[in-house]
Amino acid sequence: MAGQTVRIRADVAELGGLEYRVEDWWINVAGISWMVAEGNPAALTYAIRSACAGLPTDDEVLYGKVGHLGHLVHVSEIEGADR
Repeated sequence: MAGQTVRIRADVAELGGLEYRVEDWWINVAGISWMVAEGNPAALTYAIRSACAGLPTDDEVLYGKVGHLGHLVHVSEIEGADR
């Protein structure tokens, strides 16, 4: 999905229904798992949101932007994703 603009599922807290410009898998962007990205605001925000939403604890996580702000989104939170 790198380079694509997709829509986040409407039921996703804070980001639901928004357009999301995918840059790449988070692990490709950062070179490390989001689970060990200490001090990174996007990873910290995702960690809290994913725990509250019960998302899988894996690296099927995308990095992209909503407006000018970077966000991590689990691939299952993308409309039409097969995961």
